[in-house]
Amino acid sequence: MSTDSGVSRAHLKTLTDRERATFADRHAGSRSAYDRSDNLFGRVPMTWMNKAAGDFPIYLDRAYGNRIVDVDGNEFIDFALGDTGAMAGHSPEPVVAAVTERVRNGLSTMMPTEDAAVAGAELARRFGVPAWSFSLTATDANRWAIRLLRAVTGRSKILVNSYCYHGSVDESLIVVGPDGRGTSRDGNVGAPVDVTLTSRVAEFNDLAGLERELAHGDVAAVLMEPALTNIGIVLPEDGYLAGVRELTRKYGTYLINDETHTFSAGPGGATAFWGLEPDVVTIGKAIGGGVPVGAYGLGSDLVASLQGRADLDLIDMGGVGGTLAGNPVSMAATRATLEHVLTESAFDSMIATASAFAEGLIKIIGGYGLPWSVSRLGARVEYRFASPAPRNGTESAASADAELEDFLHVYLANRGVLLTPFHNMALMCPTTSLNDVARHHEIFDAALKELI
Repeated sequence: MSTDSGVSRAHLKTLTDRERATFADRHAGSRSAYDRSDNLFGRVPMTWMNKAAGDFPIYLDRAYGNRIVDVDGNEFIDFALGDTGAMAGHSPEPVVAAVTERVRNGLSTMMPTEDAAVAGAELARRFGVPAWSFSLTATDANRWAIRLLRAVTGRSKILVNSYCYHGSVDESLIVVGPDGRGTSRDGNVGAPVDVTLTSRVAEFNDLAGLERELAHGDVAAVLMEPALTNIGIVLPEDGYLAGVRELTRKYGTYLINDETHTFSAGPGGATAFWGLEPDVVTIGKAIGGGVPVGAYGLGSDLVASLQGRADLDLIDMGGVGGTLAGNPVSMAATRATLEHVLTESAFDSMIATASAFAEGLIKIIGGYGLPWSVSRLGARVEYRFASPAPRNGTESAASADAELEDFLHVYLANRGVLLTPFHNMALMCPTTSLNDVARHHEIFDAALKELI
């Protein structure tokens, strides 16, 4: 008996139990550290770290390039890369050098540094919007962009795609319900108000649905990823992104491209790769080379509108993220990452490696006749338990198979390979090699051979 994913549930459970027992034997130090963490909520620094296929998280000792070594001495090829935060690789030397020098000369001063201006100029060159400001996370960048656009338009609502991901932005926790109307996403923790009061929602790749929501005339901005990522990679269909831009202009609505994950598409993210024209770009994680940072870039027309508003307090109330936003360490790290690590040549190599990863997966999956598919966004690849690949967030959520994901993740981990914990997603960094890809495929093929 099989499910939509094409595997026997009973056999899957037997294999997963075996792999979890092996995982426990090989990670006694991590288990002990986890058990001692009584004073941490959920026993981890952040509760999402409990998303662990082996029943408890692996504890870090050290990381370098695309390798991680845990407290038990196990070494892993890392395709998770901090869920994009380490897309530059772990501790890239130019970032380490820049941060080390900066740490010796002041960490937090509430003063600008020249590194920030250089980083802003490079982001402007890559993404095509001229004026940049910095935060500590992309969540904060999105929050402040939303406030700016509400102020400029006088409109109250933000439109997002169903099952999008924009960090913990309250307005984004809305999905399309079974009746086709917006409803709060399951598990939404402590929503300050009913999300339908602040937000509208449309499915990704659905221009008719988008126009229906924009026609109400109360949407300040569409906040979107050019391709969905955190519910699994969902790529835009031909003409969709151009249609979004046309509709937002028709209804006087600003467009924000959140490039936090879609930065994997290339040095200028999906915005440059697909020739998009957003009013605002937000980004985080990867541009700091592992050091916390976020940023938002504004188009020139928007800058002119904001700077002419004497009624807006853009100084004392002019940011979300507090006094550590734009701090000297984050700015040094961002400049070094953009100038020396995540360069155009690095992206060329990363994308070529990801292409090989995707091609190998397609061959293996096809060999077993599984109803799965493979999606790639630049340097990021994912295998999906659906064929054809989902075309919107709701379909993507429905195709998830947590039991199968856990088996594959723990099977790979027991043999020295890590995937992004939330998906079957692999990200390439500048040091990821074709040998690393081959090792993943060898283990993946062995897992399927046992499973099918």
